Amino acid sequence: MSNAFPIAVRLEDALKPGVKAARTRAAAEALVPDQTIESLETEWLNVTEEEAAAYLAVQSDESGPHGHLQKYEDNEGNLVLAVTWWKLVDQADIMPLPKTRKKKPATEKPPVEDHTDDLYFRSGRTKTRRKRYIDPRQLDLFKNV
Repeated sequence: MSNAFPIAVRLEDALKPGVKAARTRAAAEALVPDQTIESLETEWLNVTEEEAAAYLAVQSDESGPHGHLQKYEDNEGNLVLAVTWWKLVDQADIMPLPKTRKKKPATEKPPVEDHTDDLYFRSGRTKTRRKRYIDPRQLDLFKNV
């Protein structure tokens, strides 16, 4: 059984029984076509043992979401639940993208006069390699016959 995450606007709505659930973003978008999925959120919830047992009992229901709650402890040993859910955003809350400005056509600028010093670039900046001296008295082992 793979994880299915609840689809909700707030964390409290994601923890309620009977909430819609989806495994993938595409499946979540198909379940709520009039709203937009912002992201897959994970929030931490400090709870008592009794509250955690109640939340985990809702998770065990086969028809609802499952695998979206993980049980952890903080540094003091208190129980913490990690809740993963698809966060919804209403279409009215989404800010429209700003309109792009039209670029003005570039005006042609006169060519800039070159002021580089020709004396600096006349010779190369790296030294040339000299041929290595070959001693005529050395035996050539790889001479072509």
